[in-house]
Order: sequence, then C-alpha cells, then structure tokens
Amino acid sequence: MILSAPAVVFSQHDGYGDEHALEAIEAHSNEHVEETRDEAHHEGSDHGHADEFVPGDFIIHHIADANEIHLFGDFSISLPIIIYVEGKGLDVFMSSAFHDEHGGHSHGPTYARGPSTNVLYTKGELGITAEDESGAALTIWDISITKSAFGMFFVILLMILMLKSAANNYARRPGLAPKGIASVMEPLILFIRDGVAYPILGQEKSQKFMPFLLTSFFFIVACNLLGLIPFIGGFNITGTIGVTIVLAGLVFIITTINGNKHYWGHIVSPPGVPFFVKLILVPIEIFGILLKPTILMIRLTANISAGHIIILSFVSLIFIFGANSQAGGMGVGVFSTLFMIFMYFLELLVAFLQAYVFTLLAAIYFSEATQEPHH
Repeated sequence: MILSAPAVVFSQHDGYGDEHALEAIEAHSNEHVEETRDEAHHEGSDHGHADEFVPGDFIIHHIADANEIHLFGDFSISLPIIIYVEGKGLDVFMSSAFHDEHGGHSHGPTYARGPSTNVLYTKGELGITAEDESGAALTIWDISITKSAFGMFFVILLMILMLKSAANNYARRPGLAPKGIASVMEPLILFIRDGVAYPILGQEKSQKFMPFLLTSFFFIVACNLLGLIPFIGGFNITGTIGVTIVLAGLVFIITTINGNKHYWGHIVSPPGVPFFVKLILVPIEIFGILLKPTILMIRLTANISAGHIIILSFVSLIFIFGANSQAGGMGVGVFSTLFMIFMYFLELLVAFLQAYVFTLLAAIYFSEATQEPHH
C-alpha cells in the first residue's frame, strides 16, 4: 500500500512533463545533439553491437542511486527533482519530465526544462547539469529526492511507528511480558544494551549514548533488510557513500564533543614520551581520529555493496552464457539461481552483522573518548 500510492500520484505527469521536455529538446542546440549522436554511433561501432550486454553497466545501474524507483520493465515510480539554480531560482518537478531527443526514456542523456527558471537540465551518467538559453553552464544545487533518500524517509517513518507502538505496549502493560512488535524489538534492545553498551561503556556512561547506539543499529538493520526485498526497486541505502559518510560523521562529532581531558591529552601531548618522538606520534594520533570514522564508512558501504554485486554478477552469468548457447544459459542459470538463494540468506545475516559491527565500533570510540585515567 505505501509503495503503490506514489506510483499512482507520480504517474499523473504526462501533460506538463512530456510537452515541456520535448520543447526543451527542440530548443537544445542542433550541434550538441549531433555530437551526442556521433558519440553514440562511435561507441556502437567500437563495441560491435549497440545492445550488447555489458555486465559492469548492468551491475552499476542496479546498485547506484537514481531519481526514480525502477520496479520492472519500463515501469518506475518517479521522484521529485528539486534544484536551486544560482541567480535564477528554484525548480521543482518530477523525474518523469526527463526525455531523450526522441521523446522517450532511454539510458542515454535525457533532458527537461525547468518550470520556473526555464533552464534546460541534462541528466547523464555524472548526474544533472544545467545550461541557459545560450548554452552556458549554470551552477546548481541538486537537493532532489533520490531512491536512497526516499528509502531513508520510509525507514525513519517505519522506525517511529514501530518504536512508538512498542513504547505504548510497555505503558499499557507495566511489569508484564511484551506483546506484538514490542516482543520482537525487546531482545534486540537488550542485546545492544547488555552485549555492547554495558560491557564497553559501563552502566552509568552507557545511558548517555544508548539513544544513538540503538537508533543507528535499528536504522542500519532496517535499511539493509529493505534492500533485500525483491521487486520494490532494489534499494542500496547503506551501500550509498553519502549515507554512510553521514553516519560516520555523527560518530566522529559525538566522539569529539564528548572527549575528556585525558583523551585529548594523550593525543596532543602523550605523557612520558620524548619531544622528538611526539613530533612523529602526534600527527599519527590526529590522523587516527579521522581514520576511525573513515573505516566505519568504508566498511559499511563496501560490505553491503559487495553482497549486491555478487548476486548481480551471477545474474550476469546467465545472460553471458545464454548469448552464446541456450543450453549453456539454462545450465548456468540453475547454478546461479541456487547460489543466489544461498547468497540471499547470507545477506540476511550480513544485514544484522554489519549493523552490530558499526554499533560496536561506535561504542568503542565513545569509550576511548570518555575513559578516565587509571591511577
């Protein structure tokens, strides 16, 4: 129900989007269009076949962020495009307004005309660019709702509803065993509290950091599980670098703010260390402060994306062998399907494991920053 509603609303965009997108393409310079055609023809002649299956392009297309949620075939859910053009103003329209030079939706460059600024937008492999009537490039701030952003909003809303329901259950039944969603979430909450926060931070200090640890754990788990649900667009939220860099940045900010005198003293001026050694050791310690959140970011992004890439790689094998031999494609298809099922269940484990590792490392960093000196 939740995912099907936007499909109905967003699909009602034919009148404005098609007309203005075609006008934008006609207004585009013929020279630019010819260059695009020449490049496409040149690339096609180099590869031999324009429709040749390219595994790398297939995989990147499915794990990369997008301005629409592709469900199946040519059907997709359009998402809002929100762009601020410096000196001209704000444009808000749907991603379905983008069309190619023939008025269709291809994998090549597509174009749309801004409804408020009359700016021509071009969406290609490197994102969205803009130019004015004379063809000069414009500076833009793209704050569009992408597939990953939509998935995050959905996960956040789901978390609020589930946690609120669990809290209401405890309020209605004080001292009794939880029921419903609370019975599912309580073991996970106790696991993070008793298995991560208390042993690493201690009972007193853990109360300060438990809200963040629980929020990050449930957010990462929910995002990972959403990406494993088939036929709803193939979300890869925690495999998007923009998402994980924010999560890692929050860990860095919390660690930095809560660092005590003992913590900073060992970084800026390690006690009992000769001065000439400090000249080497202090830069390394400062570099380590930045390295820790970077490791968090890379670990989460790489591990989640790797699972999707492996599954899509075995899907690609079916097309590669099937292009040369139908029997070979069927044989590889059986093997690939069985391995993909195995990888799918392994990804369920990874979904929880990576959330646990992120939460565990965050708790360790908080503990190091708040640790008191030993006498």
